[in-house]
Amino acid sequence: MHEDISHLRLGIIADPQYDDRDPDPAQGRYFRQSLAKLEEAVAHFNMQSLDAVVVLGDLIDRGFENLAPVLARLDALKAPRILLPGNHDFMVRPDLLMGVYDALDMPAPYHHRRIKGLRLIVIDGNEISVFAPPVGDARRGQAERRLSEMQASGAANAQAWNAGMSIEQKDWLRRQLDEADKAGEPVIILGHYPLHPFTDHCLWDAEEIAALLASSPAALAYLCGHDHRGNCAERGGVHFINACGMVDTESDNAFAVLTVYSDRIEIVGHGREPSRSLSLSPEKRRRTAGLLTVS
Repeated sequence: MHEDISHLRLGIIADPQYDDRDPDPAQGRYFRQSLAKLEEAVAHFNMQSLDAVVVLGDLIDRGFENLAPVLARLDALKAPRILLPGNHDFMVRPDLLMGVYDALDMPAPYHHRRIKGLRLIVIDGNEISVFAPPVGDARRGQAERRLSEMQASGAANAQAWNAGMSIEQKDWLRRQLDEADKAGEPVIILGHYPLHPFTDHCLWDAEEIAALLASSPAALAYLCGHDHRGNCAERGGVHFINACGMVDTESDNAFAVLTVYSDRIEIVGHGREPSRSLSLSPEKRRRTAGLLTVS
């Protein structure tokens, strides 16, 4: 029997990208201000009843030493936290690369957890990249070859600051979605890189993974960061939500509280993050019926 979860509530932050260095006005990034923005977000989240707070990658801009002040701010959260690395989190000394996942207290680079009857799936978009695997790792060589091929074909997302997933991880994701479907569990997928709609910031495997999620009866939404401009679109009844980057602008913050109801997903945005009301399709509503309340 399913547990009655009433509704699921998540705090959402993307791309704080803290660094103890001067701003980059050309890109609109104000690195030092992210600590104060994190404190504001944490204070707001602590006034809510949340099941977890998710940080969708790029906690830092670069430098492993910059993780400590970010994590110290997040330590003040009352709710459990789910931290994902982004490409910038691997802009550290080569000998510290494998310590990034541990620093974020991740059980594995890709994994899942259940919260009140809903399955959260964390994918690792950094797996095949020119920055996350250690130098000499076969995955880095694979990424270099793939990036070269994509650039030769003129792919817009053939960027060194994007990345991809292994065949093994894709198979694992398919199994997770199939298991959730058979168990009648609604699913939210968490990643760093956008999948849909297609932009130059998308995961190298964006079309394949977006199609996989759109074909899953269990999937409700995919949440990501990376593209600081933010975005939101629907495909196959799945909502693809790209949260705005917190590091952008000198004073405007960006964070949100997301609530899943039986008929919709409500996002209450703060600062640059817009508020949204995203209806669930009839098929998705049948899946959430009995698990989630309407309001």
